[in-house]
Amino acid sequence: MSLNISSKILSLPGQRVKQVQHDLALQRLTIHCKRDRRYRAIAPSSNEAANINRYLRRTIRDVPLCGFECYLEVELAQVVTTCGRRLMEACEFVDTGNRYTQRFCQLVSGLCRHMSISTVSRHLKLRWETVKNMDKFHLEKTLPALNPEKLIDLKYLGVDEVARAKGHDYMTVIYDMESGHLIGVETGRKAEVLTAFLKRLPAQTAENIEAVAMDMGPAYQKSVRECLPNADIVFDRFHVMQNYSKAMSNQRRIEFRKADRAGKEQLKGTHYLLLKNADKLNDKQANKLQTLLENNSNINTLYILKEQLQALWSAGNYDAMMNALEQWCDMAEQTNMLYLKKFAKSLRKHSVGICNYGKHGLTSARIEAGNVSIGMIRKRARGIKDTEYFKLKIRQSSMPDEQSMFYGSH
Repeated sequence: MSLNISSKILSLPGQRVKQVQHDLALQRLTIHCKRDRRYRAIAPSSNEAANINRYLRRTIRDVPLCGFECYLEVELAQVVTTCGRRLMEACEFVDTGNRYTQRFCQLVSGLCRHMSISTVSRHLKLRWETVKNMDKFHLEKTLPALNPEKLIDLKYLGVDEVARAKGHDYMTVIYDMESGHLIGVETGRKAEVLTAFLKRLPAQTAENIEAVAMDMGPAYQKSVRECLPNADIVFDRFHVMQNYSKAMSNQRRIEFRKADRAGKEQLKGTHYLLLKNADKLNDKQANKLQTLLENNSNINTLYILKEQLQALWSAGNYDAMMNALEQWCDMAEQTNMLYLKKFAKSLRKHSVGICNYGKHGLTSARIEAGNVSIGMIRKRARGIKDTEYFKLKIRQSSMPDEQSMFYGSH
C-alpha cells in the first residue's frame, strides 16, 4: 500500500519524501526519501561544505508512527574531504554512523530512565545491547559536564560510596547539600579519588566550605582534612543509628542463645520490632514488644538506650550534644553487654564528627535519597557491567526528568 505525507511533518531537512509504504504483515511503515539537491553537503569532521563523490541509500529506524514501527529509507551524499577521505555527509536528524534517528535515540533513553533495558528491548524489538548503547550514546551527548573547576558558592558537601554491583567497581559520589545537586561521580572509593576531586575546586570555593557529611570510613576523612582546612566533618545520624542497630542485632543473638525455651519463643520475630520506632508499630506488634521488654532486662536496656541515643540530635548545640553523648556512653559502659560497650567506644572515637551536627544541622538525607535512586538503577539493569554507563546513569538520576519521555528537539 502506497501513501503520501509531507516532509515538513516528518522534519527531515535535506530529504524529500517520495513514497510511504505500509506493510500490514510486519506492521511497519517505510518512508522512502530522496536527497534534496538544493542542500549543500557538509563534511562531518570539519562542518564545512564538501564535494560530493556519490549518493548512497540507507535505512534508518525512526520513532513509531501511528502505532507502527517506522523506518526511513534516505539518500545521503558521500563527500570527499580536503585530505582525500570519503565520509558520509553530516545530517541534522541522524548522527554519523548511526542506524537510528536522534529522536528515536532520545525516546529510547527516556524509556530507559524509567524502565529496565530488557523491557525497552522487548517493547521496541531491539537487542539488549543496542538499547543500552543507544541510551549511553544519548547520555554522553546530552548530560551537562560535571566540572569542579567551575563550582562556586559551596557551603556544605556530602560524600558517599556506591557500587555498580555487590562488591564490584565502587564509585564516589559528591553532592552539594544545599541545592541537592550531584556535583561529582568518580571511579573508586579511596582517599586519592576524593582528594583529586577536591584539589580541582577553585581555592576560594574550597576555603568557603564549612562542613562535609559522610559515613565513618577513614578514607574520606583524610581527604577532607588535607584539602578543606576550614571544613568540619559531620557523621550523620543515619549512619550512627545504623551501627547501633547492628550492635542491637548482635546482642539479641547472644540473648537468644542463652535464653530458655520460653525466652526463645518470646524473642522470635522481634528483630525488626526492636529496630522500628515505637510510633511505627501496630497494636499487635507493640504488645509483643512490650511483653519481651518486661521479661528480658538486657533487651529492655538496649531498647531504652536506643531511644535515648535518638534524642541526642535534639540537644540543640555542639556542647549539649557532647555532654549528652558522654552521659550515654557512661550508661552503655556500665552494662555487661559486649557489643554495647564496643559501640560506645566507637561513639566516643567519632564524638566530634557526630556532635558537629549541633553546629551545622547537616544530615545526609540527600545522599540517602540518591542512593535509593542508584539502587533502582542497579535493580532495573540487574547489574551494569559497563562502569562508564553506570556513572552516566547516576548523573541522569540526579537530573530533573521533565521531557525525559518526549522526543524533544531534533
